[in-house]
Amino acid sequence: MTHTVKTSVRPLVEYVFRSGSLESGTRFGSALQEGTRIHREVQEKYGENDRKEVFLKTELSCAGGELLVQIEGRCDGLLLGEDGLYTIDEIKSTSETAEQIGGGRDVHWAQAKFYAYMFAEEMGLERVGVRLTYVHKPGGERSVHETQQTAEELAAFVRDVAERYAPYALLLKRREEKRDAAAAGLPFPFGRYREGQRLFAGAVFKTVREEKNLLARAPTGTGKTISTLFPAVKAMGEGLIGRVYYLTAKTTTRAGAEEALSMLEKSGAYLSSVTITAKDKVCFKEEEDCAGGACRFAEGYYDRINGALYDLFENETRVTREVLETYARKHTVCPFEFSLDAAYAADVVVCDYNYVFDPRIAFKRLSDEQRSRSALLVDEAHNLVERGREMFSAELLKSSFLAIKRGYKDVHEGVRAAADRVNAYLILLRKQAGEEGRFVGSEPPEVMFKLLEPFVDQAEHALVTVNGSEAEEELLEAYFAAQTFLRIGRLYGDQYVTYVETDGSEVRMKMFCLDPSELLLQASKNYRSAVYFSATLSPLGFYREMLGAAEDDYTLSIPSPFSPDQLEVKILPLSTRFRDRERTRETLAAALAETVSQRPGNYLFFFPSYAYLQEIRQAFETRVDRDKIEIIGQDSGMSEGERTVFLDAFSAGRERTLVGFAVMGGVFSEGIDLTGERLTGVAVIGVGLPQIGLERDIIRDYYNERGRSGFNYAYVYPGMNKVQQAGGRLIRTEQDRGVLILADDRFLQEPYRSLLPDEWGTR
Repeated sequence: MTHTVKTSVRPLVEYVFRSGSLESGTRFGSALQEGTRIHREVQEKYGENDRKEVFLKTELSCAGGELLVQIEGRCDGLLLGEDGLYTIDEIKSTSETAEQIGGGRDVHWAQAKFYAYMFAEEMGLERVGVRLTYVHKPGGERSVHETQQTAEELAAFVRDVAERYAPYALLLKRREEKRDAAAAGLPFPFGRYREGQRLFAGAVFKTVREEKNLLARAPTGTGKTISTLFPAVKAMGEGLIGRVYYLTAKTTTRAGAEEALSMLEKSGAYLSSVTITAKDKVCFKEEEDCAGGACRFAEGYYDRINGALYDLFENETRVTREVLETYARKHTVCPFEFSLDAAYAADVVVCDYNYVFDPRIAFKRLSDEQRSRSALLVDEAHNLVERGREMFSAELLKSSFLAIKRGYKDVHEGVRAAADRVNAYLILLRKQAGEEGRFVGSEPPEVMFKLLEPFVDQAEHALVTVNGSEAEEELLEAYFAAQTFLRIGRLYGDQYVTYVETDGSEVRMKMFCLDPSELLLQASKNYRSAVYFSATLSPLGFYREMLGAAEDDYTLSIPSPFSPDQLEVKILPLSTRFRDRERTRETLAAALAETVSQRPGNYLFFFPSYAYLQEIRQAFETRVDRDKIEIIGQDSGMSEGERTVFLDAFSAGRERTLVGFAVMGGVFSEGIDLTGERLTGVAVIGVGLPQIGLERDIIRDYYNERGRSGFNYAYVYPGMNKVQQAGGRLIRTEQDRGVLILADDRFLQEPYRSLLPDEWGTR
């Protein structure tokens, strides 16, 4: 039996030839991968008979005929010499010298030779020229390396590469076939569907089959995770998709996805899944001096990664953080980079939104074809609106460039001068801000772009040529900030403003994305389908607009599976507006104290801010019997261990009543399950409106100008989403019972009243 796999040239040759350490392989990947401008400059000097961006393809049989590799790609240049010889030109921009490129050159030569083989095969040529053109930044000097190859030499080369790639490709292909066979007969992992669950799962499958997108409001208890993953796996069995990205905003929802995958595996699914954990959490930094460049898990990473990947996928299916760390130690590879490399070969990837939507972080090596055979499952999708604004915005601080100007005075003149020019321009903007200390414009900051481009070039050069500088970390941070600013600048459109704010000597310039919908759509459009789901995707029309839904995309609103008598809702019609808080403080504290005194159990009280939390907590503590009631509180910046201790306190069968004070929109108001007797009641104090500020007011004005209710878009909808999330902590299963207190008179007024969930019975 012959197995067929498709790949493009670059990942194939990288798998075989990449070598060396992470620092040299990825640190300045932008210099090698994002040199669009430099590519154009080289290509503009081609002759009239030369061609650029030429698409080429071929097929190679290897592993004794067991594997057929279909390969395609685009060469940078196809040059026709006066002697009639064709030459393939591969262009690379880099801040490294020819000597520093090192092992990376093997990858570049291999790319060029593959294109040369493909072209020679297509045209029946006996000989082809092969050329590498390096453009060295910041000066723009070029170094050209050329050779000629016969068709026989090229054919021998590509056959050897294909044979070296074949064992790993066959391993993945066999796993894929086993996965599809298991998915075809996979039963739903529970004995029965909950109310609304079959409808939801069917809608997801239909969405994938028809290559549409779906926005689904699925209340708590619907079983959202399994209702999306199960039909996605069935779609794999039908050959509709080859990969699923389960995207989350929080670690807690990632754990839920892993549990669902475990259930599917127990029901007979055969899936390779990889969970990507944030770099700062998974890094072995306590054991290695990464900052000093002495990390043994980074040194020689590319010399060991292929063996690590083969070992991992030969022996494991569900690759959690713990599994990744075990294999990373076994093969001495960086666990974070290992997880990214593994993700490119997995069936299901559980990760943060960033890896699909953020232009700075999104998977760069995915081909268009791979995207077209992948589905996105976006959990707690209400979070994606604000996250989208963050991902598509960028800012700079004057203090960063001032520090670099001083730190590199006697280290690297190019960096010092470039940082000085940026710093000087920000000083000019500070003067323009005047006494008000701010100004807002609708045009992209072109002057800043022109200042940052040479700064980036000089910074790259310094970071690969200057060793041991105490200011290196500061330069790295400023370099990445400048890179981000330039990258986001290429997205700038009508949905952006640029504002400048001053605070003493500090100056902040920010390109602020007001409406992320179009950019979210562009980031997801090459994927086969996207399913956006949340218990609080309300109002649906607002989220359709903000998430970039097309007219023919589907929406679905599923009724709650729980009985109305499980939830008792009480509204305290008092004002929690800032101006009234002192007046209503004692009344509110007394009402909360009366509730917990009359009905012992475990309670969570949610507040719009830490300051208000502390204010009411102090008043509450004086009104309750501390021998009978234990009080704990959320603090800003809690570690994962401290969060676990907080949640573990909510145990069933406690002798003393427990009251936890927390903030809306925080880690305890979303994605946690305190089922049964672990939670008796929840109080939501206030309507959750974001704090009034410059950015919120800019958003308000932007939507007012477009005929929308700007105040609702900027304040009400985000605030009421926090209310729904916090209140949703209470009833999680069919056995749960509890009381929900909504403390604010606005809950009886529009638009707040109509934004409360139907299942709360307040309308």
